[in-house]
Amino acid sequence: MESVGHSELKAIEARVDELLRAVNRLKAENSSLRDSLSDLRAERARLVEKNELARSRVEAMITRLKAMEQD
Repeated sequence: MESVGHSELKAIEARVDELLRAVNRLKAENSSLRDSLSDLRAERARLVEKNELARSRVEAMITRLKAMEQD
C-alpha cells in the first residue's frame, strides 16, 4: 500500500478547506437569493392586487360613463 506524503496531505487539506469555504459561500448566497425571491413574490402579489383594483375602478367608471350616455 502506497503511503501519502506530508505535502500531498497538506495539498488535500488545503483543497478540502477551499471546498468548505465554497460550500459556505454558496449556502449564504442561496439563502440570500431565497430571501430576495420571497420579497419579489410578495411585491408581485401586491402589484397584482393593485392592478386588479385599478382595473375594477376603470371598469366601474366605464360602466357609469356608458350609463350617462344612455340617459
